[in-house]
Amino acid sequence: MIERIRAFFIERDGRAESGSGRHDVNERHLAAAALLVEAASLDRDFDAAERARIARFATERLGLDDDEAALLLDAAETVVGEATQLYRFVRGVMEHFDYEERVELVETLWEVVYSDGDLDDFEAQMMRRIGGLLHIEDRDRGEARKRALSRLGR
Repeated sequence: MIERIRAFFIERDGRAESGSGRHDVNERHLAAAALLVEAASLDRDFDAAERARIARFATERLGLDDDEAALLLDAAETVVGEATQLYRFVRGVMEHFDYEERVELVETLWEVVYSDGDLDDFEAQMMRRIGGLLHIEDRDRGEARKRALSRLGR
């Protein structure tokens, strides 16, 4: 199934040509969505609100339509289920996202972990770890958190 999903994204957007400077959309989308799914799954309750936040990220920030967003979410869940380390996804994000895009991703991660109304200890620890691994400055992490909470009405 994962190969079918990957093929879909390659056919839709193509892979970056060597040296072209374009993102490899397949890996870029999958890396971001996998981090979001990982964050949503930490409290062992991947609920509808978290799924909706991730789908919204895929449509609004990655430019996918609703069907593509659903397919990406399925792919991310599959990849996360097969993965043994978070670092694989972090590496993909570091390779394909510039600093501002990484800050936006961290902001969406905050939205996902807070979307069920509670931040548990595992989610808080993961957010600290991911922020550091993505080389996001503390000030930018804090601002991203504030924006996410504001958008959630908190």
